[in-house]
Amino acid sequence: MKSIAALKKQVLQEEKQTVSLANAADKEVLLAVRTAIAEDLCRFILIGDENDIMQMSDQVGLNLDSPLLSIQHETVDPSLAAVKAIHDKRAQILMKGNVATKSLLSAVLNKEFGLRTGNILSHVALFEIPNQDRLIFLTDAAMNIEPSRKEKVEILSNAVRVAHGIGMELPRVAPIAPVEVVNEAMPSTVDAAILSKMQQRGQIKGCVVDGPLAFDNAVSPEAAQQKGITSDVAGRADVLLVPTIDVGNALYKSFIYFADAKVAAIISGAKAPIVLTSRADSAESKLYSLSLALVSSKTF
Repeated sequence: MKSIAALKKQVLQEEKQTVSLANAADKEVLLAVRTAIAEDLCRFILIGDENDIMQMSDQVGLNLDSPLLSIQHETVDPSLAAVKAIHDKRAQILMKGNVATKSLLSAVLNKEFGLRTGNILSHVALFEIPNQDRLIFLTDAAMNIEPSRKEKVEILSNAVRVAHGIGMELPRVAPIAPVEVVNEAMPSTVDAAILSKMQQRGQIKGCVVDGPLAFDNAVSPEAAQQKGITSDVAGRADVLLVPTIDVGNALYKSFIYFADAKVAAIISGAKAPIVLTSRADSAESKLYSLSLALVSSKTF
């Protein structure tokens, strides 16, 4: 897969799924819903105040008579209602509408109806960068601030699950550090080396891990060759595993603002993919993220 747009083509080849949308009365979200319905990508349960949803749908030209749409009137706790729809197997994907992220994640972790798996939740972003010949995953740029080594294993596994979902059978994972050699003064290099050894010994499965790798050595074959680094990952990483949210957030925004990259992003680690886009994200970006969730859901 060379483009994020190709995700939509893959969605059309698979069984149609249902998206549970928490507080659907949001203009950009409903524009994404309108496009998804027009392209026959999935079904939606629009949860929230029915009058607000109807008024907003009218503003964006969304036809609520579509057989792919239903409205669930809920004004008390649309986040919990959306999570419960997945718990009750009425939907397979959870999507954030006009609700606070904290509210939605609290519902996801609800002890009675929640979507806990035992793994931590982590942010998985898939980038289409204009000067690259492949799609590249980045994790975790939004959820975990300074993960422990154990948490990094779970973050890595969450990303690999999504990569498998889009057809990467054995993704190449690069734990990113400032340098490509182990330096005890840089904990990220130590963690990267241990993660690599854990994968070699079968403690991390479904991928190939090699690190520490500096960013240039992870993504550029020329840089890796100049440094004399020979591995299955160096220069052609599919997944960039960052040591902290500081690094991940900076890379994420650099890809978008400096490289004009396209991005799809979901939360992994729950029983279902979670589309947790920002209210500032465009309808196109929300649609890309929805497509990633639909394609990867089979591995959750």
